[in-house]
Amino acid sequence: MELRHLEYFLAIAEELNFTRAARRLHVAQSGISAAVRSLERELGAPLFERTSKRVALTDAGTALLPEARNTLAAARAARDAVDQVRGGLRGTLTIGTLTSVDILDLPGLFGRFHAEHPEVAIRLQAAPSGSAGLAQALVAGTLDAAFLSFPGPAPAGLTVRTLASVPMLALLPAGHPLAGRAELDLADLAAEPFVDSPVGYGNRAVVDHRMAAEGLNRHVSIEVADIRTAADFVRQGLGVAVLPSFAIPTADPRLAVSPLAGATSHWTLHIATSATRRPSAALRALLALVDRYVRLPGAADTFG
Repeated sequence: MELRHLEYFLAIAEELNFTRAARRLHVAQSGISAAVRSLERELGAPLFERTSKRVALTDAGTALLPEARNTLAAARAARDAVDQVRGGLRGTLTIGTLTSVDILDLPGLFGRFHAEHPEVAIRLQAAPSGSAGLAQALVAGTLDAAFLSFPGPAPAGLTVRTLASVPMLALLPAGHPLAGRAELDLADLAAEPFVDSPVGYGNRAVVDHRMAAEGLNRHVSIEVADIRTAADFVRQGLGVAVLPSFAIPTADPRLAVSPLAGATSHWTLHIATSATRRPSAALRALLALVDRYVRLPGAADTFG
């Protein structure tokens, strides 16, 4: 069994498409198909169900998937050890990110990392299902690390470092009857239509958890994947929102902003890695760089 065959299998399992997997690996599709057939002959079982419309893992493929990831991770660790002796880091890091979050200068972070480790390629992925999707991808092994947000304890299977924390604030149209109050209770807002992110996003989870803790129900009438667009809908009188402070426009006369009464709610940014897989040398170098430039608590330093 060749490592190359396992790499091809893993790419197809993650993409569920032979063409995309071949493009990702920069090989001919015929080559990747032949490698999978060879692996299936060696193992004595089909690994994929193939039709003209879809590709899916068989039971044998599902069983092989975690073992293939572990084997490739062990091989990568062996290469890392040799690379460190030779005085350089190589490889690829796949990092999950959130969109529209500028309290951490990710371009600056990755620019600095590239300058220090030019032989390590960075692949960035944003999960359409928010932080919950990023956490699932980390546990599944398709990401090496992720910048994400969630309230409460770390999800099972993850090791988490807190990077920054900002308060959640109530946002209303300027003409709303509750506008102008020094602070607002969530109970004041519970009957209002809400503008919020979809389920799975960190800011949505903060509000959902606090509403549940206070025995309150609410109706989210508008869901937006880009957190910075929520204020646009509030500005038009389509609902109220509770957002992290970085997502609220400053000095907008058409909007009213109020702190929340009671226990202060915060949106918290973390970097998370798998708790069960040994991080590569490249990932350890990235985590060390994050530690050098992030202040706790509060927002991150700006990279220069």
